[in-house]
Amino acid sequence: MAQFITSLLCAVKAALFLLCAQVQSQLTEAGSVVVRYDDPLIYYNGRWDDEPETWWTSSGFKINVQNLSNLTLNLGPYTSNPVLLGVSINYGNFTGFNATQGANVIPLGDLTYASDAVVRINSVGWQDNHMNLESIELNAGANLLPYRPSHIAFQFIGDSLSAGQYLPLGVDQAWPFLVSEYFRGEHNIQAQPGIALSDIDSYGNIHGMSFQFFQTEDTQYYYDPLHNYTTPWNFKRDYPAATHVVLTLCSSSSRTYCRCVVHKTYINFLENIRIIYPVQPLFIILPWGWPNPEGPPSPYYVGTYQQVVNHHDVYPSNLHPTIQGHQKVAGYFESWLEEWGMVAEGR
Repeated sequence: MAQFITSLLCAVKAALFLLCAQVQSQLTEAGSVVVRYDDPLIYYNGRWDDEPETWWTSSGFKINVQNLSNLTLNLGPYTSNPVLLGVSINYGNFTGFNATQGANVIPLGDLTYASDAVVRINSVGWQDNHMNLESIELNAGANLLPYRPSHIAFQFIGDSLSAGQYLPLGVDQAWPFLVSEYFRGEHNIQAQPGIALSDIDSYGNIHGMSFQFFQTEDTQYYYDPLHNYTTPWNFKRDYPAATHVVLTLCSSSSRTYCRCVVHKTYINFLENIRIIYPVQPLFIILPWGWPNPEGPPSPYYVGTYQQVVNHHDVYPSNLHPTIQGHQKVAGYFESWLEEWGMVAEGR
């Protein structure tokens, strides 16, 4: 009896082996290699929920592929219709691509990348920026390799002036993204137009950044019938952990605050951030103030931001910067960081 059971098990194993071989053969004949969303060789950045679906602008992923000639994104039902994606091959400039639910063939040009090809894809919109990744389909013969992240990792925290509102390619043309690209670093950008610092309703944001930064979702969750709740973000999912933290806040709803509220709220916010980033340098960039057609901008809360720093030792008609304006801001900050001692990562 035992011998019969052993023989039966061997026969079942052999049949399963043949079935797997047939399936693999069919996949090869179909001319594609399918990579599921949970493949450990996909390097995610930004904030994704369990669907997985992106939240916050610039959330995306990176893959390193050998023998790449075709790439298709299969996106699920939680994808914005459409969602504007930024696509970069081998650290080249990002180009825009409108993707929708279903299969999306990503343009790679006429080249076949026999050696390693790093593909970076992110959601660039300041709203309608949900990418629900189900799988990535590559050409037959493609081989997924580990992605090597930079040792420099920025965490940017801001509002519309950091989110790239009104720019054609959204956050990919905004100064935080440009600074990260300049230093060849990784980045997360938690920036939402109209958001206040305090946890108050501001321009449709029902929470302030002092609350929302610690959540997986940005403030769009409130208007999403499929996902109208928040979940705390697990900062251990940020890999690598941020090495530099940059804050630019309070340009939205500044007139609703008194100085004492700004000072106290900012201090408390930084104390909570310090729990997550105990040794990383914090950079506080002052908003450039209310526009003035007859002279320089009027600054917000003169002296208040300097008090916060000391405590912690450390356009057009819509009043937002143009593409050239963001480049100018990025250039100033890049020069400042280089004088401070930062050196771009080599690749």
